[in-house]
Amino acid sequence: MKSSPFDMLEQAQTEQDLLALQTLVNQGGHSCFYRLLNGFTARIKAFADTEEQEVEKLLSLAKQWFPTPVVFSPSWERIWAELEQIIAYKVMVLQSVPVGERDGEWQIVMDNPATIQEVVCYPGLPFMEAAYLFAYFRPQMVANEYLRLQKVQTLLMEIGSVPSINTN
Repeated sequence: MKSSPFDMLEQAQTEQDLLALQTLVNQGGHSCFYRLLNGFTARIKAFADTEEQEVEKLLSLAKQWFPTPVVFSPSWERIWAELEQIIAYKVMVLQSVPVGERDGEWQIVMDNPATIQEVVCYPGLPFMEAAYLFAYFRPQMVANEYLRLQKVQTLLMEIGSVPSINTN
């Protein structure tokens, strides 16, 4: 089975390995670079407290070997800066919440009280997924918008369509 572009980056040990990756991605174009980015997204979602430097090193290598991702798509003009921000915000979350307090259900809430848009909520998340989403959404915030990462302490939940209380 052939390795993904991100796996190749992660496993590269020599300049020849990186040159082979660069050639593969340049020849594969948009779809191959997209697979590289998907690997980064998965790695950023998964990295734990002690893996920050490893992820930052991989990003540094990618920036060095693919300095102009805009050649693959105009929407990737700032992709390296965006990934750097996501990593930094995830590290901030990991440093803010002690390991012993990460169990249970978490949620992300976003709102901008200055607009008529509805509140957005991502409930029922494990901590690492919530930490990633917080880090993902944080760089995109606009004026007056807020983003909350919160642990659910008490939860009452009802599912509609069946009356649960008899009032007779």
